[in-house]
Amino acid sequence: MAVNHPAPQASSQPSSADIGTDEVTSFLGVYGLSQVLIIALLSLSAIVCGYTGMVVVFVSDTPEHHCKASNASTRTDVAVPFREQSSWIGPDGCSRYKLNGNWTDTARPSNDTEQCLDGWAFSTEGYTATIVSEWDLVCDNAWKVPFSTSLFFVGVLIGSFISGDLSDRFGRRPVFFFTMALLTVTPLIQAASVSWIMFCILNALRGLGYFNYIVSLVLWSEMLSQTTRMGFALLGHCVGFGVGYALLPLVAYFIRGWRMLLVATAVPGFLFIPAWWLIPESPRWLLQKGRVTEAELVIRVLAKRNRVPAPEVIFRADECLELMQNKGEEEQTYTYLDLIRTPNLRNITILSVFIWISTSMVFYGLSLNTSNLNGDVYLNCFISAAIDIVVYGATWALAKHVSRPTILFSTLMFCGIMLLVIKLVPEDMHVMLQVLALLGKAGVSAAYSMIFVFFTELIPTVVRNMGLGIASTAGRMGTIICPYVIYMGVYSKILPYMVFGTITIIAAAVSMLLPDTRNSKLPDLISQAKPIRGHMALPPKDTAPAQTPRKSAGL
Repeated sequence: MAVNHPAPQASSQPSSADIGTDEVTSFLGVYGLSQVLIIALLSLSAIVCGYTGMVVVFVSDTPEHHCKASNASTRTDVAVPFREQSSWIGPDGCSRYKLNGNWTDTARPSNDTEQCLDGWAFSTEGYTATIVSEWDLVCDNAWKVPFSTSLFFVGVLIGSFISGDLSDRFGRRPVFFFTMALLTVTPLIQAASVSWIMFCILNALRGLGYFNYIVSLVLWSEMLSQTTRMGFALLGHCVGFGVGYALLPLVAYFIRGWRMLLVATAVPGFLFIPAWWLIPESPRWLLQKGRVTEAELVIRVLAKRNRVPAPEVIFRADECLELMQNKGEEEQTYTYLDLIRTPNLRNITILSVFIWISTSMVFYGLSLNTSNLNGDVYLNCFISAAIDIVVYGATWALAKHVSRPTILFSTLMFCGIMLLVIKLVPEDMHVMLQVLALLGKAGVSAAYSMIFVFFTELIPTVVRNMGLGIASTAGRMGTIICPYVIYMGVYSKILPYMVFGTITIIAAAVSMLLPDTRNSKLPDLISQAKPIRGHMALPPKDTAPAQTPRKSAGL
C-alpha cells in the first residue's frame, strides 16, 4: 500500500524541515510584525520588477516619423502639423518625394521617390525622445528595436539559469540583494549610453537582475505558513508586480525622455539598502543545509520582533537526530540533472518548461503590444495593468476553492479563445479589437500569476530554486521570441494574435496533466515530488531504496 501511495505517507510523517518551518514556527503567529514587514518589503521588490520589466514599452516605442526634407529645400513649414508635413514630404516614413528644383510655396515635388538621405524627423507629441528617435531605428534599422528588447530577455534567461543554482547553493537572501543591486545600478549606467550597442549590452545586464522576482517569491514562500502562502503569492507578489506596471505609464507620462525614465527605474532600488538588516535567510533552506543553529537564530529574531517568547529549545534532540539521519538526501549537493533523474520530477520539469514558454511568451507579448493598440499608449498601458491587478485578486479568491490545474486550464483556454476570435472581427472595429485583446490579456495574466504559485508548490525544496530557474529560463526563451511575433504585426495586425491564441490553447490542454497541490505541504525531498495525472504514484527507483542505508550510515 505504501508503495502505491507515497504522497499521503510523506504528509502524515513530516520531515524535520516541515517541523522546523511549520509546527515549530507556529508560536510566531500568522501575521506578526516580522511577517508583515517582510511581506511589505518583498512586495515592494515586486513593484520594482513590474516597473523595470515593462519600461521597454516607452523606452523603445516608435514615434511617428517621416524623412527629413532635402537640404536643397527652401520650404520650412514649422507651424504645419507633423502629419501634414509627412503627407507632402513622402508617401511613407521610409521614403520621400524627389525634388524638381527647390520646394517653394508653389512648386511641388515630383511623384518619384528616394530613400531618406538626410535622416528622419520624429514627432515629439508623445515623447521627447526614445531610443528609436535617438539612433534612427526605423526602416532598414527597424529590426534593432525587437532585437534590443530580446537581449533584455536574454539577460533574464541567463540570470534565471545562473541565479537558480547560486540561490540553492549559497542562499536566497544573498542572491536577492545581488539581483536588486543589478536592477538599481545598471539603469543608471544605461541612461548614459552613447550608442545602440552600449544600450543593448546594458539591457542584457539589466535583465540579469530580473531574477529578483523569482528569488523573492521563493524566499517568502519558504517562510510563510501553508494558509498564508497563496495570499502573499497572488495578493502581495503578483499585485505588487501589477502596481509597478500601473505606475509605469503614470511616471512615463510626466517623464517623456527615455534617459530620465531609466534613471527613475533605479531610484526605488536604493530604498532597499536598509532591508539587508530586515530580511532574513529562509529557515527552511538553512535546515536543508543542516545549519540548524542559524535556522534557530532566524526564528528567535522573528519572535523578538513579534514580541512573543521563543521556546528555550526550538529543535529537540530527536528532531535534530532525524535531520542528521536525512543528510544523505538533504545535504548532498544537487545539480540540474536531479530535475530529470526521477520519473515524477522529470515529468513535472518537462511540463513546466512548455507551460512557462507558452505563458510567458503570450503574457509579455500582449503587454509589450499595448503601444500598438489604437488610442493613447499611456492609457492603454494603465488599463492593461489595472486589469492585471483585478485578475490577481480574482485568481486568489478562486485558488482557495478550485484546483490549480483547473484554474490554469480555464484561464489559458479563455485567453486562447479571445485571441482567436479577433480573426472574425473586421479590422475597422478598433474598440472591439481592443476589448478582445485586453480580455485575452486578462486570461493569460491569471495563468501567469498561477504558474509561480503552482510550480513553487510542485518542486521540492532541495531543488526548488534550480527548478524554478529552469522553468523561468524556458519562459525567457518565449519572451525572447515574442518581440518578433509582435513585429509580424507590421505585415498583418491579426497574425500575432493568431500565434499567441494557438499557443495558449495547446498549453491549456497540457496543464491538465499536472497534479493538484491545493492544501498540500511544500515537498522538501525529491522523493516527495507528486506524479502527474495518468501515472502511478511510484517512488523514484534510485531514491526510495537508498534512503534506509543512508539513514543507517548517519546513525
